[in-house]
Amino acid sequence: MAAPRWRGRGRAALPGRLLAVRTAESLAAVLEQVQANAHPYDLILATGDLSQDHSPESYQRFATMMAPLSRPIYWLPGNHDDSPLMTEHLHAAGISEAKQLVGEHWQVILLDTQVRGKPHGMIGDHQLEALDNALRQYPDRHALIALHHQAVPVGCAWLDQHNLKNADDLFAVLARHPQQKTILFGHVHQEFDEVHRGVRLISSPSTCIQFKPLSDGFALDESGPGWRYLTLYPDGRVASEVWRLPVGQFVPDPNATGY
Repeated sequence: MAAPRWRGRGRAALPGRLLAVRTAESLAAVLEQVQANAHPYDLILATGDLSQDHSPESYQRFATMMAPLSRPIYWLPGNHDDSPLMTEHLHAAGISEAKQLVGEHWQVILLDTQVRGKPHGMIGDHQLEALDNALRQYPDRHALIALHHQAVPVGCAWLDQHNLKNADDLFAVLARHPQQKTILFGHVHQEFDEVHRGVRLISSPSTCIQFKPLSDGFALDESGPGWRYLTLYPDGRVASEVWRLPVGQFVPDPNATGY
């Protein structure tokens, strides 16, 4: 296709509630709207934190809820996930474990930034080497790199302490290759779209609670659960648009001071 439409998505915690929001219901409402608006897309990128309790049942439920979309789904773990359980149960549900997708004009590379038991992220040396090799192997393909943690500050002090700790190593690898590169990430539960060192960084909102932008301490935002569409063009351009459910449909606890 001349302009494949690839959709990136943030957190989808499943059973129970998160700060008074029934997360399975908010995800279901998002998926219902995705299907209702008939906006075309080719595949889904799930950028981590697919479960809050990282139970087998939550990953099974995620797979069941996503199945009606009838699109390929590719995933990576967030700091709230259990990677071995994700691999086991998503694979059993027929969801691909592929972490490199190569098309005619683009390649998509999914990186695991999880540090087990910690809220911040790191990219291991083996993944940095794999990224370097992938970019060298396909110098004529633009690259969309998906990960969970933010590689640059988003302006929320309480969130930015839980960032990607070796982001400089990531940017050093990217700087060695000439193709257009875009990074898609989750984790921050808000919209973000900026260019850093010649690389565009785009966040996907959450399908449940949203964090208030530019807040020093923990703060929730009134914006509704959302998702982001990306359109990747042959010349390296990325068109991006955030869609949201109506304000007030899923309201988190206004007195929450953390989670």
